[in-house]
Amino acid sequence: MIRIEDLTFKVEEDGQEKEIISGLSLTLPDNAFVAVTGPNGGGKSTLARLIAGIEHPTSGHIYMDDVEITDLSVTERAKLGISFAFQQPVRFKGLNVLDLIRIAAGKELSVADACLYLSEVGLCARDYINREVNASLSGGELKRIEIATVLARNTKMSVFDEPEAGIDLWSFQNLIEVFRKMRQETHGTILIISHQERILDIADEIVVVSNGKIRTQGKKADILPELLSSGDAVGTCAKF
Repeated sequence: MIRIEDLTFKVEEDGQEKEIISGLSLTLPDNAFVAVTGPNGGGKSTLARLIAGIEHPTSGHIYMDDVEITDLSVTERAKLGISFAFQQPVRFKGLNVLDLIRIAAGKELSVADACLYLSEVGLCARDYINREVNASLSGGELKRIEIATVLARNTKMSVFDEPEAGIDLWSFQNLIEVFRKMRQETHGTILIISHQERILDIADEIVVVSNGKIRTQGKKADILPELLSSGDAVGTCAKF
C-alpha cells in the first residue's frame, strides 16, 4: 500500500517559485487498478514521478507498507517493488530486447522465459527478442516492450505515465487489452496516468488531480459518469 501525506512539490520558474503539488494526500490500496486523470498541467505526471522517486517532494511524506520512502532514491524504491514506465520509453542503443528483459527481471532468464513476457504484450517473440532497443522500433512497439519489462519485474506497484502518448490507434487498442489482462492476472497495484476513457473504464478507482490537489476520487462507477457528463470533462477525459 502507498500512502501519501500532505505532499508538496515546488519548482523555480523564471525566478519565481511555482507550486506543482499542493498539500496532496492519497492512499493507493494493494491489488487495485487506479487511474489518475485531470486537466493538463494539473500535476498528474509529477505525482507519478514523486511516487517513483524521480522527483523528490518539497515537503510531506510517502509511505510504502507503512515504511517511509520519502527520501529514498529511484533505485532504492525499485528494490522495494516500485516500477515506472515513462510517457516516452527510453531507447537503448546497443542493448537488445532480451538483455533489457533480463535486466528488468534481475536474473538470467532463458530465451523461452523472456519470450513469454513479449507474448503477454502481444508481440511475436521471434521477431523482437534480438532486436536492438533503438529508433528502429515504433512508439507502440516500445510501449509494449516496456510493459513486458514491468511484467518481468513483477513488483508491488507499477506506475505508467500516459501510456497512450505518441502511439497509433492499433497500438492503443492492443495496450488496452494488455492492461485489461494485467488487471486480471497481476498481484499488485497498477497506477496509470491517463486522459483516455477506455483506460479509465477498466480501472477500479479514479483519482482526479487538478491544480496540484485531488479534486475527487472514488470507485469508477461513481467518478467516470460524472467526468463524462460534466462540462469541464472536455480535455480531462477523451476517447481514442
